[in-house]
Amino acid sequence: MGGSSIGEGTLSLGDFVASAKALIEKWKVIDVEDSLPDWQWKPCGKTGVPSEEEGYLALEGVYRNPGGRHEQIGDSSNFDDADIVSDDAWAQSSSESVHIYDYHVVYSFSYKVPVLYFQGHQAGGQLLTLDEIKEDLPSHSLKLLGESKWTFITREEHPHFSRPWFTLHPCGTSDCMKLLLEGVENKDQHVQYLPAWLSVVGQARCIMSPGNLETTEDQLPRSN
Repeated sequence: MGGSSIGEGTLSLGDFVASAKALIEKWKVIDVEDSLPDWQWKPCGKTGVPSEEEGYLALEGVYRNPGGRHEQIGDSSNFDDADIVSDDAWAQSSSESVHIYDYHVVYSFSYKVPVLYFQGHQAGGQLLTLDEIKEDLPSHSLKLLGESKWTFITREEHPHFSRPWFTLHPCGTSDCMKLLLEGVENKDQHVQYLPAWLSVVGQARCIMSPGNLETTEDQLPRSN
């Protein structure tokens, strides 16, 4: 799709869709925790946008237990009987401490970059406050949020739901992405954009180990 300026750290809607599809496929083959769900493309009806480009990326149903581990709700296939008994006992004694997260990656027409929207809630459905969300983050994620100009958290209306979600503000995204994509072949930049972006954003939200997106054969080259 025309109007792409990936060399400047931004991308067109068409390139966003192409990169999203590439990320979905890459996520299936890299060494991600078995309990994590897959990224999915969620279609949506937004007037004025070509039908094949309507939608956003979603990683939903991820919860964090008091030990700081991410799991996918309802997936017990990776546990033996002892694990299930232990988890059931833990759930009965501390169900209120189970925090469930949904992550959406939406294209910003204003900034021409991806934007991460997220929210968490307790097992009973009550939404988490920002302070509660920060308590779930490991120290390195809190450090990144405090130091990086492009990963600070705000609360804004979700473009597709018209309800407030937390988001990582996109104001500094293009500058960071311009640096991350230096040395990447022009023909590959639109495909590599979201994996590179998530390798940094994932640290701020502890979605995954950032190295997981960089250990495949087509990893992003590093600048000297």
